Amino acid sequence: MGDSELWGMVHAERAALAEDLAGLDHAQWDAGSLCTEFTVREVVAHLTSGANLGPVRWMAGVIRCRFDFDAMVAYRLAQQLGTDHGETLERFRRSVTSTTKAPIPVVAMLGEVIVHGEDIRRPLRIQRDYPIARLTHVAEYYHRSNMTVPSERRTRGLRLSATDGSFSGGAQDGALVSGSTLALIMAMAGRSAYGAELAGEGAGVIAGSG
Repeated sequence: MGDSELWGMVHAERAALAEDLAGLDHAQWDAGSLCTEFTVREVVAHLTSGANLGPVRWMAGVIRCRFDFDAMVAYRLAQQLGTDHGETLERFRRSVTSTTKAPIPVVAMLGEVIVHGEDIRRPLRIQRDYPIARLTHVAEYYHRSNMTVPSERRTRGLRLSATDGSFSGGAQDGALVSGSTLALIMAMAGRSAYGAELAGEGAGVIAGSG
């Protein structure tokens, strides 16, 4: 699959998230997310930052923060937060069709918006019916890579099998972890809240790998 088609998926997921965010009240914007150090509003600002951070600005931020990547994330997030949640949402909306990214694959950007979208939706009990093809692309990438999250490390030695799509991977003779493609993605991203949705003898391993 080419980058153009993947970018279309990224843009569609951003647009769907923007639509869900439009209905939030003040308390929901200030609620905690599954990305435990961030509120819902801060996760949105983080996504906006990622959609506006090209390779040059990314490297400048790394140098400015002396290779402290957590500090760089916080610094860039603060730049996009705005004065209130209305401005936070408007900045995100302006970034929906951006194709700017750090030096990472486009599929990693798709993973970013899906995982952080769930970081927001899950605590607020907002359901999204994700197209299975989008989830499968992210799952295939995550189980082979540690670039954006240590997902390959979390699944090492395990055999993964989606119950709702074509995704499968990992060690052929490894302990089985089965579940929806979304639950597998979120577990690979370190979200223990999805552990109860996984089955198999390896489920506890990945669910506890945080």
